[in-house]
Amino acid sequence: MSAEENRKAAGAEMTGKTAAPRRRSGVRIMGQLIGLVRPLLPVMLLAIVLGTVGYLCAIFLTILAGYGLMHMLLAAAMEAMGLGMEASGAGFFLGMEPGALFLILVVMAVMRGILHYGEQYCNHFIAFKLLAIIRHKVFAALRKLCPAKLDGRDKGNLISVITSDIELLEVFYAHTISPIAIAVLTSFVMVLFIGHFSIPAAVLALAGYLVVGAAIPLYFGRKGADKGMQFRTGFGDLNSFILDSLRGLDESIQYGQGEKRRKEMADRSDGLGGMQKGLNALEASQRSATNLVILVFSFAMLFLMIALKQAGGVDLTGMLVGTIAMMGSFGPVTALASLSNNLNQTLASGERVLSILEEPPQIEEVSGMEEVSFTDAEADSVDFAYEEEQILKDYNIKIPKGKIVGICGASGSGKSTLLKLLMRFWDVQGGQVRISGRDIRGINTEDLRRMEAYVTQETVLFHDSIANNIAVGKPGASREEIMDAAKKASIHDFIQTLPNGYDTEVGELGDTLSGGEKQRIGIARAFLHDAPFLLLDEPTSNLDSLNEGVILKALKEGQGDKTVLLVSHRKSTMNVADVEYRMENGRLS
Repeated sequence: MSAEENRKAAGAEMTGKTAAPRRRSGVRIMGQLIGLVRPLLPVMLLAIVLGTVGYLCAIFLTILAGYGLMHMLLAAAMEAMGLGMEASGAGFFLGMEPGALFLILVVMAVMRGILHYGEQYCNHFIAFKLLAIIRHKVFAALRKLCPAKLDGRDKGNLISVITSDIELLEVFYAHTISPIAIAVLTSFVMVLFIGHFSIPAAVLALAGYLVVGAAIPLYFGRKGADKGMQFRTGFGDLNSFILDSLRGLDESIQYGQGEKRRKEMADRSDGLGGMQKGLNALEASQRSATNLVILVFSFAMLFLMIALKQAGGVDLTGMLVGTIAMMGSFGPVTALASLSNNLNQTLASGERVLSILEEPPQIEEVSGMEEVSFTDAEADSVDFAYEEEQILKDYNIKIPKGKIVGICGASGSGKSTLLKLLMRFWDVQGGQVRISGRDIRGINTEDLRRMEAYVTQETVLFHDSIANNIAVGKPGASREEIMDAAKKASIHDFIQTLPNGYDTEVGELGDTLSGGEKQRIGIARAFLHDAPFLLLDEPTSNLDSLNEGVILKALKEGQGDKTVLLVSHRKSTMNVADVEYRMENGRLS
C-alpha cells in the first residue's frame, strides 16, 4: 500500500466507527518511531550500554556463584577423602580465596542495581522528552490540517490520539527500544561465552535466544495486531460517545433518553472489556509458551552438556558453567517476549499518531511571497463543492474597500462557504478568489490572517477568563485595548456587572454565558484584531432585536476605513449595509 493510500485509510479510520486493521507492519511502525529518537541518541546509547552491562552482571553473578559453589563442594569432598584442597585447587577460584570471590559477587549485585537504575532513568528521560516533542508535532500537524481536514472528524478519537495514544508511546520509548538492543548485545556476548566451551552448545543457546526473543513475540504479535488496533479505535469511539453524552446531558434528561445512553455506554464498555480479555488471554498464552520453551532449552542444554562431557568434548567445569550460563541468561530475551502484547496496543497507537503526522494538509500554507496590503476583495467565476455537493457555481462578487457589503439568503445557500473561501480554509475548484488583485493562493498565509478578522456563527470560548477569551484576537493586548474592543461589541456593560468583571471565568465552552453574550465576545475579538477586512457570519443570529440594533450601530460607528462583509439570513441585519446582495443556490441576485 502506498503512503498516500495509508494516509487516506487513516483518515477513514479517524472518522469512521469501525476499527480498521493495521496498515503498516510492526517493524515499519517501530522504525518510524525510532527515527524520532535522533535528537536523544547519545542518551539512548548510554541506556543500552548500562542495560547490557547490568544484565551481564546479573548473569555472571549466577555463573560465578555456581562455579564457586561447585569448587567448594568439590574441595569438601576431596578433603573428606584425605586428598587435601591443594590437590584439587578447590580452595581457590581463579586464584582467589572464597572471601574475595564473595566480595566480587557483592560488588556485581550492587552494580546490577545501580546499572539498572541508570538504564531506566535514561529510558524514561528519553520517553518523556519525546512525548513532549511528539505532542508539539501532533498539534502542529492538526493546526495545518485545520479546518479543511478536521471538519466533521470524530473529536473523541482525536482526543484519544492526543492523550492516551501518545501516553502509550511511553511504553515503546522507555521499555522497548533499549530492551531490544540490550537483548541482542547480551545474547551475542553469551553465545560467544558458551561457544568458548562448546560450539554445539553455542548453537543451541543461539536457537533458544531466537525462539524466545524473536519467534514467540513475532508469532503472538501478528495474532494480536488487529486486536490491538480494534481496542485503541474502540477506546477512541467510547471517548467520543462520552463526550457527546456529556454535552447533550440536558437533552437526554429532558426527553427521557438517559437510560438508552447509559445502556449504550455500558454495551460499549463491555465490548472494550471483551477485547481486553482477549488480549489478556493472548498474553497468558504467550507467557506459558515462553516459560515452556525456556524449560525445554534449559534441559536441552543440560543433556547436551552431559553428553559432551561423556564424549570428552567438555570438562566438568565447562558442563556446569555452560548449563548455568544458558539457564541464567534468558532474562533479556524474556523481557522482549513479555513486551509483545503491550506492544500490540503501543504500535496501534503509534500508527494512529504517525497517520496524523503524515497526513498532508488540504491547504498548504504560503510564505516567502511579497507582502500585500488590503485594498479590495473579489470572487471571480468561483466553483466550489464539498465532495459531490456543489455549493458555488460560476460565482462572482466584488467587495470594495471601506464599504459594508451585505449578503442575505437562506441557510445552505453558500454564504458561510464564501467567507471560508475568503479565509482560504478551502481552495476553489474553479475561478479565483482575489484580495488586492492577487489570487489568495499566492498571498502569505500570515499576511492573509493579519488582513482578515472572521466571526463565525458559533463563537468558541475557552475555559478561561473573559479578558483572555477576548485577547485571543490579539495576543499580548493590554486591558485597555480589551475593554475598548468590548465596548465596540456592546458587551462591556454586561461584563462590568459580573462579580469578577473581566476576570470572570466563562466555564467550559462558555456554558455560563448565553448565546448572544458569546457572540458579542466573538465580535469583540474581531474588533481587537483590528484587521482591515472584517468577515461576519450571522453576527446577530443569537441576539434579540434590541441587541441586534446595538451591535449594528456599533459596527457602523466603529467601521472607520474597514471593509465589512456581512452575511445573514435576517433581513433586518442588512439595514446597515452599503451594498446588499441576495444569494440563492450559490448565485448572487
